Amino acid sequence: MEITRASLAFGSRTLWSGLDLEVSPGEFVAILGPNGSGKTSLLKVLLGLQQPSAGTVRITSGRPPGYIPQQRAMQEAVTLRGVDLVGLGLDGHRWGFGLGGLRERRRRVAEAIDAVGAQAYAASPVGKLSGGEQQRLRVAQALVGEPDVLLCDEPLLSLDIAHQRAVSELIDRRRREAGTAVLFVTHEINPILPYVDRVLYLVDGRFRIGAPDEVMTSETLSELFRTKVDVFRVGGQIHVAGTQIALCEDEPHHAAS
Repeated sequence: MEITRASLAFGSRTLWSGLDLEVSPGEFVAILGPNGSGKTSLLKVLLGLQQPSAGTVRITSGRPPGYIPQQRAMQEAVTLRGVDLVGLGLDGHRWGFGLGGLRERRRRVAEAIDAVGAQAYAASPVGKLSGGEQQRLRVAQALVGEPDVLLCDEPLLSLDIAHQRAVSELIDRRRREAGTAVLFVTHEINPILPYVDRVLYLVDGRFRIGAPDEVMTSETLSELFRTKVDVFRVGGQIHVAGTQIALCEDEPHHAAS
């Protein structure tokens, strides 16, 4: 995936400008920043739902990217079964069952469900499932098309620590086994810190790209936020303090941008 000199603006407001980013197969990139910094908008550009104001964006794989949306609990009245939700990742945008036919579709859906450990509840209505179970099925839906690029928009939002760890491990396993490039939007880096190769940090039209140890420092974040920000490392975790905006890194319950 290649982003070259890309900018995105709405009216007089520029979310980011001059962005260059090349993501290699199997690379895990975390996208961080306060609300409104353009994290979700970047994913929309990559999905082709939003055109950049300048520059180019190119996904070199012939397969469409997989997409895990923000976690939102489905209403109890939703009767769609988990297996059917996963199947939408194969043919939700077209009629029929594609070139492989119904048998191939069933095989790929079953393999995706097995990969996320959702066999026990895949036949149940998704409205009856817990938030963590629903999110596992969303991961399966994103992976069933065997994407070379996986775009994740706050996939850990509202999940407890155990489910955050489970979903993060599933995504990391996919990128290691299949060489899938991962772009992971989040407000909280600690659940995915062991897997992250690089960080893209967006703040008020500015950005920094680099390894976590290069970007997640007091000096770099203070420069980005244009105010004093302190970064502490405690027990292998990163904690950010200094302004209410910066504190969002320690608050996974914030709404996504």
